[in-house]
Amino acid sequence: MDVEVKVVSISVNGVTISASGQGVVIRDGKVIVDGKDVTPVDAKEISITVNGNVNKVEADACREIYVTGEVGNVKTLSGDVIVTGNVKGSVQTMSGDVACGGSVAGSVSTMSGDVKHRK
Repeated sequence: MDVEVKVVSISVNGVTISASGQGVVIRDGKVIVDGKDVTPVDAKEISITVNGNVNKVEADACREIYVTGEVGNVKTLSGDVIVTGNVKGSVQTMSGDVACGGSVAGSVSTMSGDVKHRK
């Protein structure tokens, strides 16, 4: 699901970068934002904060994904997911809590974690 992209910034472990908001992918310890490697040096845990709207966020392992706007889809194997806006698609995590502040157009699933809907 595509969202109207309005990303102001993306923060990776506290380091803020500008991005177009097409997507954030964390795979094998590398953080890729809009196709560019922005992996922090010596990062043992990765936390992502998206300030704005983003089409997708995918992670194999992270501490937390926090989106302050809307997101198309979020998928993680391990890590908490917090979205304060609407989810146009689905949220899926194998191990982690999910908290959504707006509506979710698709499904929400976690094998090991809590699901909370806050309004």
